[in-house]
Amino acid sequence: MTKADIVTRISDKTGMEKADVQATVEAFMKEVRNSLESGDNVYLRGFGSFIIKKRAEKTGRNISKNTTIIIPAHNIPSFKPAKTFVDAVKKKVKVKS
Repeated sequence: MTKADIVTRISDKTGMEKADVQATVEAFMKEVRNSLESGDNVYLRGFGSFIIKKRAEKTGRNISKNTTIIIPAHNIPSFKPAKTFVDAVKKKVKVKS
């Protein structure tokens, strides 16, 4: 599903104009991004949390030059789904083989 698909579905369900829904969805995503960039986590009860995870410093290898490099500690954005969300997906989505 793409952002356009989300906008279309919300517009169809609510009767709002697609342009208004798109502006709302983009404003939501911008606020989540701004919060994470400023170091604040975003908690959406029943859906999940957008959190900042810290990655420790580690040693890596540059295979083409056969050298060792140090990858510094850094933060990355992450999404942690709520338990009810996880349970619903487990119950409704069949495992693909």
